[in-house]
Amino acid sequence: MRATFAGLALALAASACQQPAIAAEATVNAPQAERVAKESGLKTAIFAGGCFWGVEAVFSHVKGVKSAVSGYHGGTERQASYDLVSSGITDHAEAVKITYDPKVIRYDQLLRIFFSVVADPTQLNRQGPDSGAQYRSAIVPMSAEQNAVAKAYIAQLNGAGLWSKPIVTKIERAQAFYPAETYHQDFMVRNPRNGYIVRWDAPKVKALKAMYPGVYSASFQRD
Repeated sequence: MRATFAGLALALAASACQQPAIAAEATVNAPQAERVAKESGLKTAIFAGGCFWGVEAVFSHVKGVKSAVSGYHGGTERQASYDLVSSGITDHAEAVKITYDPKVIRYDQLLRIFFSVVADPTQLNRQGPDSGAQYRSAIVPMSAEQNAVAKAYIAQLNGAGLWSKPIVTKIERAQAFYPAETYHQDFMVRNPRNGYIVRWDAPKVKALKAMYPGVYSASFQRD
């Protein structure tokens, strides 16, 4: 029975991306990464692909990615917090804003990683165990160039017929991005034994390493 209860505990811990029982009150503020990007030729991109813990973890292990910030994007309210977004009333999506060096990693390469490692583009308003519009998969181009590349890439995927179900990932216009609470940032690197991380997100980072060894970085990218 002990083993059964242990397994049940792990399953429950791994069932949903949710607020930790003990959470700090502070939030990430002042998007310094954007200011640095403008001065150094770096670019930004936003991806929503289910729980932001895994999205952030994967992109933080990509060479050329200088920072990855978990947050909330695309909502109707002028504020966002975990509790508000989880309620589903604001229409925000859990998302990650990354700052990257286009001389090291291209936007189309980031898209390839997103579709093959980060998210299942055929799941509507859900990813894995997490359901609701806040867990939708979406690409948020930050420039006309990114928008054109994203449209062409999705069209190519639709034409390739790689999935038996239609691709439902949307291209959303850029809106205000609200960084998530501090306890959500770098969640995987700070909580590697968390049940959800072990079950759902660690395998994604392993897949990144196996599928794209040339762009995989063993170190966690964080400025």
